[in-house]
Amino acid sequence: MRSMSGRPKGRPPVTDRAAIERAAFALFTERGFEATTLDAIAEAAGIGRRTLLRYYPSKNDIPWGRFDESLADLRESLASMPRDIPVYEAVHRAVLTFNHVDEAAVAQHRQRMTLLLRTPALQAHSALKYRQWCEVITSYVAGRLGMAPGDLLPRAVGQVSLALTLTAYDTWLEEEDRTIEECLDEALSGLRAYFAGTVG
Repeated sequence: MRSMSGRPKGRPPVTDRAAIERAAFALFTERGFEATTLDAIAEAAGIGRRTLLRYYPSKNDIPWGRFDESLADLRESLASMPRDIPVYEAVHRAVLTFNHVDEAAVAQHRQRMTLLLRTPALQAHSALKYRQWCEVITSYVAGRLGMAPGDLLPRAVGQVSLALTLTAYDTWLEEEDRTIEECLDEALSGLRAYFAGTVG
């Protein structure tokens, strides 16, 4: 039966990424990531498969949310850092800002990171995202040090920053009484020691 508006009765169409993600995450929890299909996600969100694919090119992209936009924010955050602070401090601050989560979104972010870090089917796709993230850090570090992005040191800093960040998230998922900001701040303090041993 259709309503007077000509649309089927029931859930109204969803055109919001956050709502699509909530529907998808609920299914991932209920059925598991691999057993959840795009068609099931589209149905749960009240939209068509084609509409879903306009927001997310693949199921693997859904847990990553607006990652491309976040990378642009990270790039801008690094570019805005004062030039008189050490490189490691600038990276530390920018990564903290990049990973800031509003209190209301913490539960969903924990679910998101559990999927990204602990779902085997996502690891190959995640590796591509991690590489893009590292490239942003690497480019900034190279610029600050007057080096090329392909040089060893900037690339190493990007990889070290990623390793510290992922370690912080692992800790956060295991220790629910801590905030992600606390875990990241502690882990990223390792950048100071790394720079002391390689640059200074």
